Amino acid sequence: MSDQRRRRLAALLDGLTAAHVDSLLVTSLANVRYLTGFSGSSALLLVSQREALLITDFRYQTQAADEVGDSARVLIEPQSLWAGLWQQLAQQPGVQVLGFESAHLLHRDFQRLMEAGARWQWRPTLDLVETLRERKDPEEVQLIERAANVAIRALERTLAEVRVGMTELQVAGVLERALRDEGSEGFPFPSIVASGSRSALPHARATSARVREGDLLLLDFGAEVEGYCADITRTVVVGRASAEQREIYDVVRHANEQASHSIRAGMTGRDADAIARGYIEQRGYGDLFGHGLGHGVGLEVHEAPRLSRTADGALAEGAVVTIEPGVYRPGWGGVRIEDDVVLDAAGPRILTKFTRELIEIPG
Repeated sequence: MSDQRRRRLAALLDGLTAAHVDSLLVTSLANVRYLTGFSGSSALLLVSQREALLITDFRYQTQAADEVGDSARVLIEPQSLWAGLWQQLAQQPGVQVLGFESAHLLHRDFQRLMEAGARWQWRPTLDLVETLRERKDPEEVQLIERAANVAIRALERTLAEVRVGMTELQVAGVLERALRDEGSEGFPFPSIVASGSRSALPHARATSARVREGDLLLLDFGAEVEGYCADITRTVVVGRASAEQREIYDVVRHANEQASHSIRAGMTGRDADAIARGYIEQRGYGDLFGHGLGHGVGLEVHEAPRLSRTADGALAEGAVVTIEPGVYRPGWGGVRIEDDVVLDAAGPRILTKFTRELIEIPG
């Protein structure tokens, strides 16, 4: 990974030159991990032509040495990370104009720049590291695929235990236990378990509502392996599916399949979104698909690029994106089917290898 990190830092330095800054202060922990390998919860990273400097605290002394290696110089700051930053900047006379990550810096920390850091010029930057992260290395794709396999095994175990009368919270508990048992380091986001009419809520929280015979049951969850995330959704029926449930499910399934097989690197996020949206509109459900088709996934479960009606950016080769069309009818329920897809040079490749066919769970 050290060679990859050197390449990433070199690419970032090109971005700094284009942004007309001498150095970049990286405060996003996901970006810090991408550039250095450090996975702790407290860090500042200063990147300049001279060096990459990681500032962290005593809690991570051993961890930082193990994870970062020679990717950056590690400074263990006994008091304040910011005090360490000012001290180090004072020793770099060639650094006058610095960029900061405007999407990630808290206002209180911005005030630090304006007050304690007033001797330097600070310029806001946007997505300098995130743009690099869109294009995944083969090793990153492997980690996302491993996370997807963990998620799939957990889903199989969970569906085998679902029964009528369980609460959504109980189903979520089974799912999250299975994720841990199968090797997930954590939960990239709170697991969504929604039954019956509540499945029409795209980002529902699991509640004490009980699963009933004939309910739609939507499960949207993720797994994490070595910091990389997978994101998957499946909707099942507990009991026998009605004709209406089958009809709407088939619409969403075909929309997912068309988009997953037709998306290509180089097309815009808007064009990718239109593949699934156009089919759903043709079937008369366009007004019930209110969110974008998907998003990038990697060190964060929601990252660039976006796949939506307003996303004009081109999709990078190597990007891993979600394909998650849905149809949601208030008071009735909803169906979403989500897969993770890598945009290889030869075309799309689905990483979440789990059936899209409608599953009916015996009540």
